[in-house]
Amino acid sequence: MLTGTLRRRHAVAGLALILLTAASTACGQAQPPLPLTTVADAPLAGRATRWDYASLDPTRHRLFLAHLGDSVVTVFDTHRQRVVADIPGISSVHGVLAIPDLDRVFASATGRDEVVAIDARSLKVLARMPTGDYPDGMAYAPEAHKLYVSNEHGGSDTVIDVRNNRRVGTIALGGEVGNTQYDPVSGHVFANVQTRAELAEIDPATDQVVARIRLAGARGNHGLYIDAPARLAFIACEDNATLLVLDLRSRRVVGSFETGDGPDVLAFDPGPGWLYVASESGEVALFEVKGRRVRALGRGTLGPNAHVVAVDPATHRAYFPLKDWNGKPVLRITAPTVPK
Repeated sequence: MLTGTLRRRHAVAGLALILLTAASTACGQAQPPLPLTTVADAPLAGRATRWDYASLDPTRHRLFLAHLGDSVVTVFDTHRQRVVADIPGISSVHGVLAIPDLDRVFASATGRDEVVAIDARSLKVLARMPTGDYPDGMAYAPEAHKLYVSNEHGGSDTVIDVRNNRRVGTIALGGEVGNTQYDPVSGHVFANVQTRAELAEIDPATDQVVARIRLAGARGNHGLYIDAPARLAFIACEDNATLLVLDLRSRRVVGSFETGDGPDVLAFDPGPGWLYVASESGEVALFEVKGRRVRALGRGTLGPNAHVVAVDPATHRAYFPLKDWNGKPVLRITAPTVPK
């Protein structure tokens, strides 16, 4: 058994692995180019207006895209590389989350402060459920059969029972709420409280906040991805263009990296261990995560307003909806660059 002093020394040594790796890229050093190749610019339907979140259903090879400016959920076939449907009437759609186990897709509609349930087979709207003010990101806790919806301006998470498509609760979080994510190891839900530089931890068994984690160095912590096996959380801070690395064991920020301006959506490809951070500026920052080691791979402009990304772990292709490419929206599809 380790003594208390030895345990502390081991913990500090483990944190240093991440700190040393992060420090090499957090001081304004030049970044290598993105190791990505554009394989296609697939045309998207609708007008050259803003896109928001994207979510992949790998069982059907369908990518669901929130076309916010057109109030439409666009369905893209990743095998045939073309749009197969547009689902209208999702007012100012922000978030979209495909849950293959339920054969459903959920979309947050900020124009009407509601969440819309969509049948993944027929692509028909099944139900509409009220939320708080400005619903945005969503997370699904499968054991509890609950969907958690970030109400950015409402300062809360709405809780939806997916078994009957019914709102069952509201959790006050005390500030503007960024993205919400589920952690399968703890079984808890984590939500960015971006005006308090906090990560709130919610227990789905009680729908109570059980902890608040201070995020040192955070300004506008909005984007969130949880690497459950490594016990790390990655937090994109839109107001200071920073990616924070949070150790979920110690509840401490253990690393910090520069990103493009206005980092927003994060996506992870578990095969190579690549973490994508897409920014409002159109810059994408790419990181390699190996266990608990994190290092920057490259950063560069992917396209105008390329702030949304989704990754297919089977093909390692990444998808970036661009609202205006030569006057029309396109889906930029990239693949890892093959070394020559």
